[in-house]
Amino acid sequence: MALIEASHLRKTFGDLVAVDDLSLQVASGEIYGLVGADGAGKTTTLRLLVGALTPNVGEASICGYDIRKQTEQARARLGYLSQRFSMYEDLTVLENIRFFAEVRGLKTDEWEPRSMEILDFVGLAPFKDRFAGQLSGGMKQKLGLASALVTRPQVLLLDEPTTGVDPVTRQDFWQLLIRLVSTPLRLPPNSENLRGEKEGGGRGTRGEGDVSVIISTPYMDEAARCHRVGFMKKGQLIAEGTPGQLRSMLDGRIVELRGTPLPLLKQIIAREPGVEDVRAFGDRLHLRVGEKQAETVIRNLKKSIPAGGGMFADARLTPPVLEDIFIALSEQEND
Repeated sequence: MALIEASHLRKTFGDLVAVDDLSLQVASGEIYGLVGADGAGKTTTLRLLVGALTPNVGEASICGYDIRKQTEQARARLGYLSQRFSMYEDLTVLENIRFFAEVRGLKTDEWEPRSMEILDFVGLAPFKDRFAGQLSGGMKQKLGLASALVTRPQVLLLDEPTTGVDPVTRQDFWQLLIRLVSTPLRLPPNSENLRGEKEGGGRGTRGEGDVSVIISTPYMDEAARCHRVGFMKKGQLIAEGTPGQLRSMLDGRIVELRGTPLPLLKQIIAREPGVEDVRAFGDRLHLRVGEKQAETVIRNLKKSIPAGGGMFADARLTPPVLEDIFIALSEQEND
């Protein structure tokens, strides 16, 4: 069952087309990653889905409720975490959650045990009396997630929630998302089965179908954790699929090359026929080549690099990563 549905959404701001004929569906128990360069339309898409913006054209629904015609019913079933920290810094962690719970109509006997369950889930229980303004960046993001979860939403819309936090905190945040989808937090307040649940790496398995997540992210390692990924460019969804399906788009077309010095090698390689793009990946180069041209390109570079004053160490075909796909799609012209 699709908990999130959008059909032919279009949103303009004057002459700027922010979202252009966008359609998508996100199934129950699915984490959907929305990626694209700055200005691609990711944030506008999420704001359309949450009902903060009205589309010029198109429809969207949350759990079957039309976001324009049944706004309150739809919003009651979703949680939203924006890019910017939107908690009240002069309130404590628990006071912030209480505020958002009571705004949504929860009574004390509902929000209080629910809040402590969520704070325990996100690891903020020991800090419930700390002022939000005194939290670290990662803890602030966890507080935002906790506030979004207090109403037991079936849909989570997360707008680049891990931007600007350290890699360890990003990992912790993703473990929370994976646990949330695998074992949804829709349990009695005293439930213990979230405590000590075994955590694993990689993408979570789908749960029984209580929570759907759309997360926009600039990080391709995060996109690889999603069940499906959508690439946006100039307001359009130009590619969509599982990480494996997307990577297969460049099978046999990515060459990894080692040598020195890299700046000189990039200049030489860029002039080589059959090479569409060359980028530094750490201490190596990734070359995107035309179909069935890898062997020819490698053979030619073994000669042209030394002839140009560089040192050729080795080159081989390598499986594409999502960064390769992102770069290739970003270079495509919109239809």
